[in-house]
Amino acid sequence: MQWKTYGERQIYTNPWVNLCLVDVEQPDGRRWEHHVVRLRHLAVAAVVNDQREILMMWRHRFITDSWAWELPMGLIEEGETPEAAAAREVEEETGWRPGSMKPLVYAEPANGITDSQHYVFRADVATRIGDPTEKNESDRIEWVPLDRVRGMIDRREVVSSGSLVGLLYVLMDEAIR
Repeated sequence: MQWKTYGERQIYTNPWVNLCLVDVEQPDGRRWEHHVVRLRHLAVAAVVNDQREILMMWRHRFITDSWAWELPMGLIEEGETPEAAAAREVEEETGWRPGSMKPLVYAEPANGITDSQHYVFRADVATRIGDPTEKNESDRIEWVPLDRVRGMIDRREVVSSGSLVGLLYVLMDEAIR
């Protein structure tokens, strides 16, 4: 059953987020204004080395006041491809330059309220180029053994959807190899 849309109006906007009301009609005929959060799209990078370790960052998120491990990720800039954004974020946030990036998975988390698109890539090599240029992203940057990742997820040491999608896909990919 498909909902019909009759228009949309922005009620708040800035360079990162737009809050809109969309005039919708449900299949049962009910018509109302649905809140929609329009976000810039996100690129995520899963960088795995030849020791079966994945590059991760330990960081604090003030919104939930929580610490957790995350993959490098960030917003896709105007005119930038998702792949280029993922590689740029790895360099800025970790000081490592990833090798060739290949698409891993595409996801739309919370697509009942937001249009955010997450593009996850994998690189199987990286070169240390220096310190991160983004000084406010993380407390620690580590190569984490893949065999520790499942336990980290189970202990809620990884909670961001972009990181979870990327990590679970990498683990699935590794199990097939």
